[in-house]
Amino acid sequence: MTPPLFLVDALPVADETVLAGDEGRHAARVRRIAVGERIDLGDGAGGLACCVVAAVGRDELSLSVVGRRTVPAPDPELVVVQALAKGDRGELAVELLTEAGVDEIVPWAASRSVTRWSGPRGEKSLQRWRSTAREATKQSRRAWLPRVGDLRDTAAVTALLAAADTAAVLHEDAPGSLPGLRLAGSGRIVAVVGPEGGLSDDELTAFTAAGAVAVHLGPAVLRTSTAGVVAVAALSARLGRWS
Repeated sequence: MTPPLFLVDALPVADETVLAGDEGRHAARVRRIAVGERIDLGDGAGGLACCVVAAVGRDELSLSVVGRRTVPAPDPELVVVQALAKGDRGELAVELLTEAGVDEIVPWAASRSVTRWSGPRGEKSLQRWRSTAREATKQSRRAWLPRVGDLRDTAAVTALLAAADTAAVLHEDAPGSLPGLRLAGSGRIVAVVGPEGGLSDDELTAFTAAGAVAVHLGPAVLRTSTAGVVAVAALSARLGRWS
């Protein structure tokens, strides 16, 4: 079984360190990590420190660092533009995408999104997405924490697609399939997931004019919370990420 992962702002440079704060409290009180157990500390940017627990305090762990390693950044990057979804489906999408290995998630205010982010409520929703990505990173023992960008409108998403090395729009009526999409060997692969009500004609036209290819994922019509993770899984298999 792989050791649990705890995220820190910076990896320790010494051979002895203390895991304190929220992560230390969670490790000591919730996870009840014991002396002698192994854990990993990660900086979310590929760096990992392999540690053995030397002592357990009320809200912290004293650790001995027994190894260090760096996981290279994936190339090409997988970016998913995720339309805002109602209820907790947006957070579910973020959780699943993170566990599947996405590198960046871009929240998008689609014209048919029921949910709207604005003001303090919108900032709170964005922070929930980022917190969800962080927790899912620890759950899946990922060395890289996916970026969750600021909310984008359709014009900004169009520009993002135009700059991508491969761009795709998931659409149930598309003539081509995702497995048939030609992928760049390096750079950024961007896929757009629409809201519950689907893409508008204007959005689809703008995205394809920017160079994105409309593709379907198969005969089933998937929810917005699951379409992205299916796409990331299919792309990861094609790119050899899971080999």
